[in-house]
Amino acid sequence: MPVSGNSGKKPDVNDAMCPSRLVLEHVTSRWGVLILIALLDRSYRFGELRRKIGGVSEKMLTQTLQTLERDGFVHRAAQPVIPPRVDYSLTPLGTEAARLVAALGRWTERRLDAVQEARVRYDTAREASQ
Repeated sequence: MPVSGNSGKKPDVNDAMCPSRLVLEHVTSRWGVLILIALLDRSYRFGELRRKIGGVSEKMLTQTLQTLERDGFVHRAAQPVIPPRVDYSLTPLGTEAARLVAALGRWTERRLDAVQEARVRYDTAREASQ
């Protein structure tokens, strides 16, 4: 049975009260994007994932993984071994979202030069007008 947090109305990210905004925030957050993209490759253990995503703190990685797990994007599999082993992977819903944000990531990499050139033009124009 579908759960609607929007009183049965069609989701609309432009509506300030729409729950889809929070999901969008989770998927497009700095670390959410990078986690989803990394997990497209394969499943990772926590430490491996942290190394793969440079610059993320243990606390932020933990919080973001929990959020993505709660939203149904990430699966956490705890293995009953010693030492404990926990693997993170994408769910089908997570794979769908990850493919979309990965496409945006690839586009960003391809168009980085154009963005940097636009920044220089903007900064130069701002400095000239002051």
